[in-house]
Amino acid sequence: MKTGQSKVMISVLSLFMVLACASCSNTAITAEPNKAVNAAPPAGANPPKAVKPSIEELKAGKNYIATKVYSAQEDEEMLNLYKGLRVADVVDGMDKVGLKNIGTMSPDIHPLWKDTEHYTHRIQGIAVTARYVPTNKPQAPAMEAKPYDEWRDNWYTNFSGEPFIPLIRKGTVLVIEESGDGDTGSIGSNNIMVWKMAGCIGVVTSNTSRDTDEIITEKMPLYLKKVGRGIRPGRNELESVNRPVVCGGALVEPGDIIVADGEGVVVVPRAKAKEVAEYAKVILEKDKAARQGIYKQLGMPMDDSVK
Repeated sequence: MKTGQSKVMISVLSLFMVLACASCSNTAITAEPNKAVNAAPPAGANPPKAVKPSIEELKAGKNYIATKVYSAQEDEEMLNLYKGLRVADVVDGMDKVGLKNIGTMSPDIHPLWKDTEHYTHRIQGIAVTARYVPTNKPQAPAMEAKPYDEWRDNWYTNFSGEPFIPLIRKGTVLVIEESGDGDTGSIGSNNIMVWKMAGCIGVVTSNTSRDTDEIITEKMPLYLKKVGRGIRPGRNELESVNRPVVCGGALVEPGDIIVADGEGVVVVPRAKAKEVAEYAKVILEKDKAARQGIYKQLGMPMDDSVK
């Protein structure tokens, strides 16, 4: 065979092999549509369907909202963004990111006390959550003091404790969902100070607190629906820690940003927290600048609200 004819033959064979390989590849993909392919899905393609849980998993109970975990450094960076922000500023920021009327707790959830000079009742922090539910266990009968105290302590230890304390760190806001409308003071003047020692800067509850006179004196920020008088034993049980809760009609996920002041409480989803804070900061700075000018015209001294 001549050299020219050889080159033509090689070229034909090479083209045939390329077409054959492409055909084989397409056939393989068509024949095995469920087999994973390394190529990226086309733009706009539907995401893969979630795997359905088994009946056994559902029977055992299944959570569908995952708890995201953030580092102390990530929390600190977020806290710096929210320093000094008011509920009104943050609500404006929520509007800006498309979350109008989202995250604002019912006005029923209000501050136990207010400091209108230095605003120490205000909160800007990171949510740690707990959920207490009404008990359906038998109540303790009348008994002598010692056995009653043992029964009470056993209830605290085994049914209605506070295992969330190790999760508290600098900047934590403890958010408690207390289901039901019972007269149960899950929060008191003692444990709220224990939480403060661990780093908690404020507490928000969907229901009650007792020892409210003492908590006002202690100046620990607390936002609640009403006062409660009974202790937890015989009344409620701890259902979960650091899971999504509902407080004042708003969803609170662990790691969300909690801002609270005299206008109530707003919850900022962590995924939108940076964008909300950036806009809210602009709102606050403009408000302060405008009111500083008015104060000067009126001859009023500058207070903490405009500094």
